[in-house]
Amino acid sequence: MLTDFDGTLAPIVDVPAEARPIAGATDVLARLARRFASVTVVSGRPVDFLWARLGTEAADPVAPVHLVGLYGMASAAPDGTVVLDEGAAAWLPVVAAVADRLRSEAPDGVQVEVKGPAVTVHFRRAPGAGGWVAARTAAEASAAGLVAHPGRLSVELGPPDAVDKGVVVRRAAAGRRAVLFVGDDLGDVPAFVELSRLRTVDGIDTVGVAVVDEETAPEVAAAADLSVDGPAGALALLGWLADATPAG
Repeated sequence: MLTDFDGTLAPIVDVPAEARPIAGATDVLARLARRFASVTVVSGRPVDFLWARLGTEAADPVAPVHLVGLYGMASAAPDGTVVLDEGAAAWLPVVAAVADRLRSEAPDGVQVEVKGPAVTVHFRRAPGAGGWVAARTAAEASAAGLVAHPGRLSVELGPPDAVDKGVVVRRAAAGRRAVLFVGDDLGDVPAFVELSRLRTVDGIDTVGVAVVDEETAPEVAAAADLSVDGPAGALALLGWLADATPAG
């Protein structure tokens, strides 16, 4: 079982650093980890951000919740140490320079968030700056060799050929009979696509769940098998699975 964080386990907020899991989410994750062979939270967030909010569950020596950040470019060791993909690490200085340029030019309300080998430009607090963000991130991506990934009122720049959530799902599915993924944004579409491939090519039972609201891109629900309404709907589904699924 794999799930996204923002928009899935946590409500979308204006200030990214203020995001917190919806009430009851950490308890449900812990219960799921005791019943499923593997439970993973995979997010575009840095791993240390996920650890600060979910570390108690991740550190459980008997039934840990695995934390994977930056769309798969980083993961948390059992003690919370960040393990960064070797290929992604080479892009750290490039991304830092891009972030400095974007930050120096950003209009009021636009936030530039450096996440190791990736940088996200948020314009939720300045929706009128969307055109500037699209143009500047496209220019920086072209000049620096990075790839732009649109999200919810944001654009992220990351390394080319980087690990994505589809790769994370593929790795987690090795040796499993069934895989479920829950997500809400365009960055989750590769995970839904991989679920389809696992089902048709490898014969693994898979389910993709889109968490939708008024901002959800239509491609997200179209790529999934079913939809639920917002983090509350995701929590209700995960809670049902925690109660209904036999241990192991």
